[in-house]
Amino acid sequence: MAKIEKIELRMVDLVPKVKRTDAIQSFVSQETPIVTITDADGAVGTGYSYTIGTGGSSVMRLLADHLAPRLIGRDADMIEAIWHELEFATHATTIGAITAIALAAIDTALWDLRAKKQRLPLWKLAGGAKDRCPLYTTEGGWLHIETEALVADALAAKGKGFRGSKVKIGKPHGSEDLVRLTAVRRAVGDSYEIMTDCNQGFSVDEAVRRAERLRELDLAWIEEPLPADDIDGHIRLSNATSTPIAVGESLYSIRHFREYMQKGACSIVQVDVGRIGGITPWLKVAHAAEAFDIPVCPHFLMELHVSLTCAVQNGRYVEYIPQLDQLTGKKMRIEDGHALAPDEPGIGIDWDWDAIKAKSIAEFTMAIEK
Repeated sequence: MAKIEKIELRMVDLVPKVKRTDAIQSFVSQETPIVTITDADGAVGTGYSYTIGTGGSSVMRLLADHLAPRLIGRDADMIEAIWHELEFATHATTIGAITAIALAAIDTALWDLRAKKQRLPLWKLAGGAKDRCPLYTTEGGWLHIETEALVADALAAKGKGFRGSKVKIGKPHGSEDLVRLTAVRRAVGDSYEIMTDCNQGFSVDEAVRRAERLRELDLAWIEEPLPADDIDGHIRLSNATSTPIAVGESLYSIRHFREYMQKGACSIVQVDVGRIGGITPWLKVAHAAEAFDIPVCPHFLMELHVSLTCAVQNGRYVEYIPQLDQLTGKKMRIEDGHALAPDEPGIGIDWDWDAIKAKSIAEFTMAIEK
């Protein structure tokens, strides 16, 4: 048993590489909380999470004032116990994004520490279902991008071996979305997957109507068509269309996923390790989804999700959105349109600590020690 002796906190603010717009917002910034945990043996684990531009300062204060101090003296291998203790310590603010994002950074650091001490890559430690997973790309499908550029990006991705492309939908009229997606389908053919993402932009009636309009395009899925807390609306939509309905990036509790799956409100789970509260609850959601014969196609964080998607039997796709390149050395390995699971012990991210320190915001850089 090695007790935790030190926790280091940092936050780096990353600017997206391309303009990112969807039906309701723009992704202007990735505030990236980073937690490093050192135990009495000198072993170190690093975890992180993210925002899309707001809330990072609140996450850091929650970590510094309420969560990280509780780790000192704890057995670093008691990951399940620590997760539940920290969740209970903040029960007055759960279930919500700020708490889940903070918990995710700590929990991921603990799993990284455990995997390194056991000399195993995360994907093997967490299950070891496969050593690679197919990729689809999102970066060329944002809502502001013109149709010709959408087509060109999808063709380029297909040429590289990617298995699909995601296109944002939510133009003022459904006919505009139909024109864009039809052009992509004609260009890439029937065997290439087209994913769509509404970013919670529709009412139930509009979602049903648009799903019917797009039915003949044989879409891989319609993602986040409605507000994430509208389970009844998702049930109605799922019953009205044969196109798979995907949810998950805006759900922060395993119980929310349970309700969606039990009630037939989705057919694809997109659980996000940075938003569900870490690897510990992520794995629970993924295994529950397997019991419902539902695939897991996690949202964002490809550098971490490649390991988790490869850990579970029902991991189907990894979403390609490169975002950590400014903070890492070796990049995610890609072969024939597949993300390869890392060989290195731990979560498999090669952090560039000089770059991280140079970009860290001084106000949120601190160490909590025994």
